[in-house]
Amino acid sequence: MCTPSKTLQSCIPFPLNGSVLEDVVEKAKDWAIMHGAAMRSKQDFNPDALLFAPFILTPSSFPRKEFQKAIDLQPLLNELIHAVAHDSQFLLGTLSTTEKVDEFTSALIGIYRKVLDEGITQPISLGLLRSDLMLETRCDDDCSERTRAFNAYCCWKQVEINTIASGFGHLGPSSKYLQSISTVTLALLRSDYLPNFSDAIKQVEINTIASSFGGISTIMTPMHSYILTELGHQDKLLPENNALSGLCDAMVEAWKLQARPSAAILFVVENVTYNICDQRFHEFYIRETYPHVTVIRRTLTQIAETGRLGADKALLLGDVEASVVYFRAGYEPGHYFGQAEWDARLLIERSLAIKCPSIQYHLAGTKKVQQALARPEVLRRFVREEPKIDAIRDIFTGLYSLDQDEGGEEAVALAMADPERYVLKPQREGGGNNVYGEDIPAALKAMSSAERSAWILMERIFPPLSTGYMIRPNGPFPPPLVQLVSELGIFGTIIGSKDKVLYNKQVGHMLRTKLSSSNEGGVAAGSGALDSPYLID
Repeated sequence: MCTPSKTLQSCIPFPLNGSVLEDVVEKAKDWAIMHGAAMRSKQDFNPDALLFAPFILTPSSFPRKEFQKAIDLQPLLNELIHAVAHDSQFLLGTLSTTEKVDEFTSALIGIYRKVLDEGITQPISLGLLRSDLMLETRCDDDCSERTRAFNAYCCWKQVEINTIASGFGHLGPSSKYLQSISTVTLALLRSDYLPNFSDAIKQVEINTIASSFGGISTIMTPMHSYILTELGHQDKLLPENNALSGLCDAMVEAWKLQARPSAAILFVVENVTYNICDQRFHEFYIRETYPHVTVIRRTLTQIAETGRLGADKALLLGDVEASVVYFRAGYEPGHYFGQAEWDARLLIERSLAIKCPSIQYHLAGTKKVQQALARPEVLRRFVREEPKIDAIRDIFTGLYSLDQDEGGEEAVALAMADPERYVLKPQREGGGNNVYGEDIPAALKAMSSAERSAWILMERIFPPLSTGYMIRPNGPFPPPLVQLVSELGIFGTIIGSKDKVLYNKQVGHMLRTKLSSSNEGGVAAGSGALDSPYLID
């Protein structure tokens, strides 16, 4: 095994001169605010005030070959999640143990069972997905001697796939400019990746609900382009990022399929929205590009109060019909204050509206399902061609069940013997829920055998380091030069039914970067910062 001691080469020489650094940081902060790379404060919430979203001052290096591999693979991952979402036997069987011990998953499955029993009204789904990946620095036996000698990584691994609310698509492109100074389903996906030392990326996870930053990530490209230009450097190695338009175009394609011109696209949002710019960028892009398409925002609570089904099961909110529903809330228990919000979710699932995600897509994005897909015999259930199977398996890192069986006991033993090699992950989205390293043994000991089946064990990815300046609201000025690690998210969109895929695209990317000493890296959760990939050979 390699020691992950190498560092990716920076896009410009560091450190920056003190006066140069202070000047460009002030410009970058103002650029971010003026272009919408911003969020509301969680600590001092004010609906009339914004803070710039945390960002890395200059773009972080990422291997061009691995970036292109992630781009090329996304349509295949879209198809995989689409197939999984339409296999009720597999979903219910895989989640059967989790359903017994995890109340939130059980409630989601309860809705799924009800719509299955009644007959699914709208067979078409929209998927806006995000696959999360990281480069890996731990070489295995397949690493070449050349890789061991010269590369700061050996492969990338998938972190996750997001299938709901794949946000920050808009802020991706801004970062580039700032750094250079109905039988069908709709899915908007984001795949997140981490660099890894074996000449390939590894997947962290796939997000199928609330995959955020599709809007803001689009801004990061022009933002970083601006910054590099201010520092006297070219931005030719910043890849184009059209995440915002790609995600929104897919929503409008789903809207067109409904052929109900007076109907609106519904954004289901939180009662208090911190990541408002990312959400509004989607809404405003649709209104500006497709002015004949109406967009409305409602909370689950508001939907419970005013929502009903029409004679043909159209989703009616007062006197407005919603033919497409885009969830930016509903992915965690805290979004459901009581039975009313659960009733609203069921109402939406029973309706004729095309959901993003549908309940089956939401379940397909759970950690337990992704762990099951890491098994070759399970993957072959959904992917027939061996080259495609090999391409997908190549990005998977080790994922282990913690069920009450021999395999689960073996996984527990692995984690207890060497906890620093693993991450303990629950069936939750939104960041801040994982257990890392030395905290794993105590967490496992505190669980009953039944409770632990709601979790999975994942081999920890050790990405290469990079160097840069992290800019945060109320952070130190001038900022210190720090060591960082990055996670690449690839956005994908898919529309289709169980029998037919109508639309399948890779539409953009985002890069999230955190301190190398930090476990969590979520920007909205307060741990990471927005970034752009600077492609290197």
